[in-house]
Amino acid sequence: MTRPDTATKLATDVSTMFDEVSPRYDLINDVLTVGNDRLWRIATTRAVAPRPGMRILDLAAGTGTSSAALAAHGAHVTAADFSEGMLAEGRRRHAGDPLVEFVWADATELPFEDDSFDAATISYGLRNVGDPKRALAEMRRVVKPGGRVVVAEFSTPPSAAIRSPYRLYARHCLPRIAGAINRHAAEAYRYLNESIEEWPAQQELAAWMTEAGLERVAYRNLTFGIVALHRGFVPHDRRPEPAKPRAASSEPAEPESEAAASQTAGGVE
Repeated sequence: MTRPDTATKLATDVSTMFDEVSPRYDLINDVLTVGNDRLWRIATTRAVAPRPGMRILDLAAGTGTSSAALAAHGAHVTAADFSEGMLAEGRRRHAGDPLVEFVWADATELPFEDDSFDAATISYGLRNVGDPKRALAEMRRVVKPGGRVVVAEFSTPPSAAIRSPYRLYARHCLPRIAGAINRHAAEAYRYLNESIEEWPAQQELAAWMTEAGLERVAYRNLTFGIVALHRGFVPHDRRPEPAKPRAASSEPAEPESEAAASQTAGGVE
């Protein structure tokens, strides 16, 4: 586990990098993922299942693109991030959306009361937190019993046929393309690629969510496992250590009716 002083420095360094790339962050992601980030956002939104009147925490929300997608379903979304630059850009872009509120927050010490939200989600930001296990525990704390926690994160493609060329692209092409779009982005995306390579595989992240006290934890792979979508629920009785959920699998975590309308285990339809 990362030491507190190291975690603080990491968070500050990451925040500074994102401040610098915030104006063109969404464009860079669109280009680097060949538009797949939009499909992943649809899948994540469906996993959160926003409804009118819900209060949702969108952690590491960046410029609020994912928050706006959740708010489009009538939910009130708190878009929280550690980067002031990202928050400023998000407030500018979504100034006219009364359902999205931007708040500075440290993922390991969320400034919210227990049971404040109906759901919480984090997309591609958990690996940038100095203490991701603590962040998961904090998400569990602020979500009401019965609510869900959804994590979308870059992961490990199970197939070597996908894994090898993907890593070559991420190591050598991704930083250069990002740097061509924004001169500050090359180093930021070089760091992001390193953080992806060091990030645990799907099964280990599922185990972390269980350790954090979530139940019915499961995941499914998107785009051949380049991204994995994890979901768990806060126990109704708030047990410190709930009964171990079913083993994480790549099968859709949604009920059959929802799964049929979303995506397959191997990618997004």
